[in-house]
Amino acid sequence: MFRHNRRLQFEAKPEKPDPVYARKLQELIGGAFGEMTVTMQYLFQGWNCRMPGKYKDLIMDIATEEIGHVEMLATMVARLLEGAPSTAVTKMATVDPVLGAVLGGMDPQQAIVAGGGPMPADSNGYPWNGRYIVASGNLLADFQANVAAEAHGRLQTARLYHMTDDRGVKDMLKFNLARDTLHQNLWLKAIEELRTDGLEDVVVPNALFDEEHAEHAETIWDLSDGAEAQAGGWASGPQPDGRHQFSYLLNPEPLGDLAMAPPPDPNLYDTYDGSMGEPKSPALGTEVGPMGKLKDKLT
Repeated sequence: MFRHNRRLQFEAKPEKPDPVYARKLQELIGGAFGEMTVTMQYLFQGWNCRMPGKYKDLIMDIATEEIGHVEMLATMVARLLEGAPSTAVTKMATVDPVLGAVLGGMDPQQAIVAGGGPMPADSNGYPWNGRYIVASGNLLADFQANVAAEAHGRLQTARLYHMTDDRGVKDMLKFNLARDTLHQNLWLKAIEELRTDGLEDVVVPNALFDEEHAEHAETIWDLSDGAEAQAGGWASGPQPDGRHQFSYLLNPEPLGDLAMAPPPDPNLYDTYDGSMGEPKSPALGTEVGPMGKLKDKLT
């Protein structure tokens, strides 16, 4: 259950309207690393968490906080758009080319579509996309993605902080910066605790090490000009997972055959000279379980 409080989590009052900056601030709402992304990312991670207790509670606490961040930013955008576009301002813009150029930086959809309000979109008006979120069910993979999301979100907030002189906007962004700092540290600490609790290790998933081609888990292939990468701590010594050693392979050779697609189905009308023979007949996939057993019977 969610319950809305009419008061904002932190104040969101600009000193004056600024429709151009309102467009920029949309990135923190509906951009790839905006508040809508982390809100939905954490909510689905929490709903997908299979363990009651501290991890699920932490995820849901931060997820619910992020809903409030969306509301703060949406309110700030609406207040920055106050009075724009108005008839008087539009008339001045048509007379003064300098003013017109400045006003030209605002997002017209905020006026035409949203009626002078915020939108679930980024700073270019591109709608927010659910594909931005990561919610895999593996807490280590998810928490690592959360650190990255908070890092990019804080980076973009820091850049936007320097794009305004409005003290009211800056005050809200100072709050957002601080919360992003906390959240990065929270997810990093949660990653440590997953290891301490014996739930996860370093590599995701913590499985199939005996099945993988282990010799290829240790060599870094030198595949670009320059040898400076060998100066890094990743060129030799133990890997963070404690299972493998780093090594550097100069002049690596390809291990596979020629890159060539098989003979095409004639009904697809690919250009083909017959040099690779006739196409094979269709085959079922590599299913396991009941579907795999059915496949074996049919073949």
